[in-house]
Amino acid sequence: MVSNPWLDKTGDWWFGRVGQSPQVRRLKDEQIAQIRTDDGRSVLAEIRRREIADALQGSGAVTVSEIETRFGVSPMTARRDLDELERRGLLRRTHGGAVLPTTSAHEDSFSRRLKACVEAKRRLAEEAVALLAPGETVFIDSSTTSYFVVRRILESGAATTIVTNSFPVMELVFNEGRPTVELIGTGGTLRRLTRSFVGPNAVRSVQSHFADRLFFSVKGLTAGGIMTDADALEAEVKRAMIAQAGEATLLVDRSKLRVRGLSAIASVAEVSSVLAYGFSREETDPLGAANPSVRVLDAADDDPGDTVAPRRSA
Repeated sequence: MVSNPWLDKTGDWWFGRVGQSPQVRRLKDEQIAQIRTDDGRSVLAEIRRREIADALQGSGAVTVSEIETRFGVSPMTARRDLDELERRGLLRRTHGGAVLPTTSAHEDSFSRRLKACVEAKRRLAEEAVALLAPGETVFIDSSTTSYFVVRRILESGAATTIVTNSFPVMELVFNEGRPTVELIGTGGTLRRLTRSFVGPNAVRSVQSHFADRLFFSVKGLTAGGIMTDADALEAEVKRAMIAQAGEATLLVDRSKLRVRGLSAIASVAEVSSVLAYGFSREETDPLGAANPSVRVLDAADDDPGDTVAPRRSA
């Protein structure tokens, strides 16, 4: 018989660490909603959700019916819990339940990714370029978000030196022929799927340069604020750029919460700042907990209320 971490040896639902989470203990009263379980105990909705997420780490999957049975809640409440946990990036909804977020080694081609989340990338690029000072040197990674940043740099006419491992960025800068923009390509081994240069030569090239800034993106973010990539060689180049940049700015949209790459890059604690597009305040918690400066760009407008005060200077 396959062991089910949702159940203990007596057949009762696994209910191990209720109330022990320091995050739960710090919850403000106004953020807490109470329910009644089938055995009459009072349980906090946030604790219930945390227990669902914790047990899911062991089982890999949970159904709406299982949540109903143990907690004595309606199917609507169970689905709402799963929807909320998915919004936080802790699970992926399926028909009738949920599974752990995808850990993916899969990558779409550069051209396909370039067409995804275009508005988010455009907004992130505008805000990123606004951070540039004249004459700065900038690392640009192989992400399509950073490609939008370079496109915006060229449009602005800003005097910039770009150091990149992205072949499409090299093509873009060369074809535009702007005299204000200098280009340094890393070289290395070309990955045809991502059209990027990786490997030891690319890493050594990055390590032989210093830049004022780095603009980069990632495959996904874990709930604990770990940046991930689908490919270990890509992750290695990004780590080198972070180490060699005076300020590293992560550019992400909400789609990055729905998937995790196979390879860890680093914690967001190692970057200077984060520009996040379309995140709710709750979704910035994994980022803010690691103490970066986080700025949230609202998906609808430029309401100043959507800017999260930085926890430390970039």
